[in-house]
Amino acid sequence: MNESERQSGLVSVAIVSAAYIAAQMLSDIASLRIVTIAGFSVDAGTLIYPFTFTLRDLVHKTAGIKTARWLIVAAAVINLLMAGLFWLVARIPPDMNVGPQLEFGRVLAPVWRIVIASIVAEVASELVDGEVYQLWVNKVGQRLQWMRVLTSNSVSIPLDSALFCGLAFIGRMPFAVVVSIFAANMIAKGITTVISLPWIYLVKERKPQSPSPHS
Repeated sequence: MNESERQSGLVSVAIVSAAYIAAQMLSDIASLRIVTIAGFSVDAGTLIYPFTFTLRDLVHKTAGIKTARWLIVAAAVINLLMAGLFWLVARIPPDMNVGPQLEFGRVLAPVWRIVIASIVAEVASELVDGEVYQLWVNKVGQRLQWMRVLTSNSVSIPLDSALFCGLAFIGRMPFAVVVSIFAANMIAKGITTVISLPWIYLVKERKPQSPSPHS
């Protein structure tokens, strides 16, 4: 690999990693609000979160499974720190020369049950996504790249939706609403998976390192 290819690879990893972290953060913030779309109760994070599965696959493709695993853990830590910062800022006394500024706390102060449920679901499902993706690569190689995304997402999406809805909402909302949220999550994530399948062709496959002559 020449220097130009190496630099291009680093740029690709940086871009898809930043997009993954951003999508994780935005989805966690949006999940604080439950909205109605086409008659379904939907946590608003569903509007962007499904893209994280394909973005994780892009990181996996460009940087390998170990980097993808560390990125998943990093995203979980960042989201936890973000929730902690919002909680702290909402409780620091406001400058009354500006006003009570209650809107910040009302909108962004975390609901810790949802935060924890979201992070647990994200980490578990994204790690499973990586293992399924890697298994496909090991068995099939570089052929049918769109199928590796579809296969890994078809396992991780139901797991994510079940964990999040179960931990966040069961016992807190009517069961019918929980089922509605789960169904809406599955539909939205399925559609997003299909839409985002072509993304896997936007980045180059990570080349395996040649074995050391001394190994």
